[in-house]
Amino acid sequence: MRVDPVVLTGKHVQLEPVGESHIPELWAVAGDRDIWTYIPTRVQSQDDMAMLVRHGMQMAEAGLGLCFAQRAIADGEVAGGTGYWNIDTQHRRLEIGFTWLHPRWQRTAINTEAKYLLLRHAFDELGCIRVEFKTDSRNISSRNAIERIGAVEEGTLRNHMIMPDGVYRHSTYFSIVDTE
Repeated sequence: MRVDPVVLTGKHVQLEPVGESHIPELWAVAGDRDIWTYIPTRVQSQDDMAMLVRHGMQMAEAGLGLCFAQRAIADGEVAGGTGYWNIDTQHRRLEIGFTWLHPRWQRTAINTEAKYLLLRHAFDELGCIRVEFKTDSRNISSRNAIERIGAVEEGTLRNHMIMPDGVYRHSTYFSIVDTE
């Protein structure tokens, strides 16, 4: 299994591997602090966004991740980000995560279709046997969205991460396997 950069296009969203050119557009929609409440990274400036994008690019170069900008087809605007993470080629699994959307696009077809495109590519093109998701156990909206796409809740890792505000995050894990 090799995860190469690819553009994934649906009816509502296009997923584009992030590059330096995405930094201003991503920052333009990342300023709402509520976006980062449950994410263990804070983006508070364009410099923070640049560091995040560059980290995603480094992960792609190392074969460990692939960070995407989510672009709304309707108006061409960047809506947020998502990606493949924790890629394990030996065991043919990966995680879909670090998903964030500007509030304007939350609870729209963009997130659902983005997950579908990522899942389809993971199972049909990459040959994954397992795709994982994790979210802060307090993030009910995210948990519900993950369940709506058919993922099975597997459990919660207690004190899994320390959030920027010092809160201990419990991460709830979900998965979808190839036979589902």
